[in-house]
Amino acid sequence: MPLNDPAAIKALLEETRTIAMIGASDRPDRPSYRVMALLQSHGYRVIPVNPQITGEHIHGEFVFRDLAQIGEPIDMVDIFRRSDAAGAAVDEAIAAGARSVWMQLGVIDEAAAARAEAAGLKVVMNRCPAIDIPELGVAKIG
Repeated sequence: MPLNDPAAIKALLEETRTIAMIGASDRPDRPSYRVMALLQSHGYRVIPVNPQITGEHIHGEFVFRDLAQIGEPIDMVDIFRRSDAAGAAVDEAIAAGARSVWMQLGVIDEAAAARAEAAGLKVVMNRCPAIDIPELGVAKIG
Protein backbone atom coordinates (compact mmCIF):
# COMPACT_ATOMS: atom_id res chain seq x y z
CA MET A 1 0.00 0.00 0.00
CA PRO A 2 1.52 3.38 -1.01
CA LEU A 3 2.64 5.70 1.77
CA ASN A 4 -0.14 8.03 2.80
CA ASP A 5 0.87 9.00 6.32
CA PRO A 6 2.39 12.50 6.37
CA ALA A 7 5.07 11.47 8.89
CA ALA A 8 6.16 8.53 6.70
CA ILE A 9 6.27 10.73 3.59
CA LYS A 10 8.28 13.37 5.45
CA ALA A 11 10.73 10.70 6.69
CA LEU A 12 11.14 9.38 3.13
CA LEU A 13 11.87 12.86 1.80
CA GLU A 14 14.37 13.51 4.59
CA GLU A 15 16.29 10.26 3.99
CA THR A 16 16.40 10.78 0.21
CA ARG A 17 19.43 12.44 -1.36
CA THR A 18 19.51 11.41 -5.04
CA ILE A 19 16.40 11.49 -7.20
CA ALA A 20 16.17 10.26 -10.78
CA MET A 21 13.35 12.06 -12.56
CA ILE A 22 11.81 10.02 -15.39
CA GLY A 23 10.09 12.37 -17.80
CA ALA A 24 12.15 15.43 -16.91
CA SER A 25 11.63 18.22 -19.42
CA ASP A 26 13.89 21.01 -20.63
CA ARG A 27 10.81 23.17 -21.30
CA PRO A 28 10.20 25.82 -18.61
CA ASP A 29 6.42 25.56 -19.10
CA ARG A 30 6.39 21.89 -18.02
CA PRO A 31 5.72 20.94 -14.36
CA SER A 32 8.72 18.56 -14.27
CA TYR A 33 11.06 21.46 -15.13
CA ARG A 34 9.78 23.52 -12.20
CA VAL A 35 9.66 20.58 -9.76
CA MET A 36 13.25 19.64 -10.64
CA ALA A 37 14.39 23.19 -9.86
CA LEU A 38 12.54 23.19 -6.54
CA LEU A 39 14.02 19.83 -5.53
CA GLN A 40 17.52 21.06 -6.40
CA SER A 41 16.98 24.25 -4.40
CA HIS A 42 16.09 22.04 -1.45
CA GLY A 43 19.43 20.25 -1.72
CA TYR A 44 18.54 17.09 -3.64
CA ARG A 45 20.65 15.86 -6.52
CA VAL A 46 18.13 15.37 -9.32
CA ILE A 47 19.21 13.32 -12.33
CA PRO A 48 16.96 13.89 -15.36
CA VAL A 49 15.93 10.89 -17.48
CA ASN A 50 14.38 11.47 -20.90
CA PRO A 51 15.31 9.46 -24.01
CA GLN A 52 14.09 12.31 -26.27
CA ILE A 53 16.82 14.68 -25.06
CA THR A 54 19.59 12.32 -23.89
CA GLY A 55 22.94 14.08 -23.66
CA GLU A 56 21.51 17.53 -23.11
CA HIS A 57 21.40 19.29 -19.72
CA ILE A 58 18.54 20.43 -17.51
CA HIS A 59 19.34 22.71 -14.59
CA GLY A 60 23.03 21.78 -14.96
CA GLU A 61 22.48 18.00 -14.90
CA PHE A 62 23.22 15.63 -17.78
CA VAL A 63 20.09 13.98 -19.18
CA PHE A 64 20.24 10.18 -19.26
CA ARG A 65 18.37 7.84 -21.63
CA ASP A 66 17.22 5.48 -18.86
CA LEU A 67 17.94 4.56 -15.25
CA ALA A 68 20.37 1.78 -16.19
CA GLN A 69 22.60 4.35 -17.92
CA ILE A 70 23.05 6.37 -14.70
CA GLY A 71 25.40 3.88 -13.06
CA GLU A 72 25.22 5.20 -9.50
CA PRO A 73 22.88 4.60 -6.54
CA ILE A 74 19.43 6.16 -6.77
CA ASP A 75 17.38 6.80 -3.65
CA MET A 76 14.13 7.75 -5.35
CA VAL A 77 12.67 7.59 -8.84
CA ASP A 78 10.22 10.44 -9.44
CA ILE A 79 7.85 9.47 -12.27
CA PHE A 80 6.54 12.25 -14.51
CA ARG A 81 4.82 9.98 -17.03
CA ARG A 82 1.22 9.09 -17.79
CA SER A 83 -0.32 6.37 -15.64
CA ASP A 84 -0.16 3.89 -18.53
CA ALA A 85 3.62 4.36 -18.71
CA ALA A 86 4.21 4.24 -14.95
CA GLY A 87 4.48 0.44 -14.80
CA ALA A 88 7.52 0.36 -17.10
CA ALA A 89 9.14 3.17 -15.10
CA VAL A 90 8.53 1.28 -11.84
CA ASP A 91 10.02 -1.90 -13.31
CA GLU A 92 13.07 0.12 -14.37
CA ALA A 93 13.35 1.55 -10.84
CA ILE A 94 13.23 -1.94 -9.33
CA ALA A 95 15.92 -3.16 -11.76
CA ALA A 96 18.10 -0.14 -10.97
CA GLY A 97 17.97 -0.85 -7.23
CA ALA A 98 16.16 2.36 -6.27
CA ARG A 99 14.92 2.57 -2.69
CA SER A 100 11.61 4.27 -3.53
CA VAL A 101 9.33 5.39 -6.33
CA TRP A 102 7.22 8.52 -6.37
CA MET A 103 4.36 8.75 -8.86
CA GLN A 104 3.40 12.36 -9.47
CA LEU A 105 -0.06 13.89 -9.14
CA GLY A 106 -2.47 12.07 -11.44
CA VAL A 107 -0.12 9.10 -11.91
CA ILE A 108 -1.82 6.01 -10.52
CA ASP A 109 -0.88 2.38 -11.17
CA GLU A 110 -1.87 0.06 -8.32
CA ALA A 111 -0.28 -3.02 -9.94
CA ALA A 112 3.05 -1.21 -10.40
CA ALA A 113 2.89 0.04 -6.80
CA ALA A 114 2.34 -3.53 -5.60
CA ARG A 115 5.33 -4.78 -7.64
CA ALA A 116 7.55 -2.05 -6.19
CA GLU A 117 6.45 -2.80 -2.64
CA ALA A 118 6.98 -6.55 -3.18
CA ALA A 119 10.52 -5.70 -4.30
CA GLY A 120 11.11 -3.73 -1.07
CA LEU A 121 10.68 -0.19 -2.40
CA LYS A 122 8.69 2.48 -0.63
CA VAL A 123 5.95 3.88 -2.83
CA VAL A 124 4.22 7.26 -2.97
CA MET A 125 1.46 7.67 -5.54
CA ASN A 126 -0.60 10.60 -6.82
CA ARG A 127 1.38 13.21 -4.89
CA CYS A 128 3.98 15.87 -5.65
CA PRO A 129 7.15 16.37 -3.57
CA ALA A 130 7.16 20.07 -4.49
CA ILE A 131 3.85 20.37 -2.63
CA ASP A 132 4.70 17.97 0.21
CA ILE A 133 8.11 19.44 1.07
CA PRO A 134 6.80 22.84 2.24
CA GLU A 135 3.53 21.46 3.61
CA LEU A 136 5.30 18.84 5.73
CA GLY A 137 8.15 21.14 6.78
CA VAL A 138 10.87 18.93 5.28
CA ALA A 139 14.30 20.25 6.25
CA LYS A 140 16.76 21.22 3.53
CA ILE A 141 19.13 18.43 2.55
CA GLY A 142 22.91 18.72 2.93
